Amino acid sequence: MRQKNQNKIIATNNDVQAYLNSIEDIQKRQDSIKLDQILRQITKEDPIMWGKTIIGYGSYHYVYDSGREGDMCRAGFSARKNALTVYCISGFAQQEELLHQLGKHKLGKSCLYIKKLSDIDMDILTQIIQNDWDYMNQKYPL
Repeated sequence: MRQKNQNKIIATNNDVQAYLNSIEDIQKRQDSIKLDQILRQITKEDPIMWGKTIIGYGSYHYVYDSGREGDMCRAGFSARKNALTVYCISGFAQQEELLHQLGKHKLGKSCLYIKKLSDIDMDILTQIIQNDWDYMNQKYPL
């Protein structure tokens, strides 16, 4: 049973390839495979599953001012029903110029929502992910 201050999303031993193969929408599956390749290239990490649906690369330990702490992937994505969700932990304040060039997308606090990769500039997406990876490695050194 999960303790009150424990993360809901934790690293699992679930198989990444099995998750990718289970994505029913063919375009979303192909886009997810492409995102996996990009993230592997940038991070030089083998992915693991975080929870049931997040493919994560690397990990870091955080501590909030409230004292809550936990572990999470340094970079990752998920093939959600409505969109591919790319997690950018650093947020987007430093990436506004790139976001204007990206193409069709939506933003959450640290989530970049993309319907399909053909809607965006892949070089710009790669740069956004690289910038976030660099930020995470600076803020949370290995």
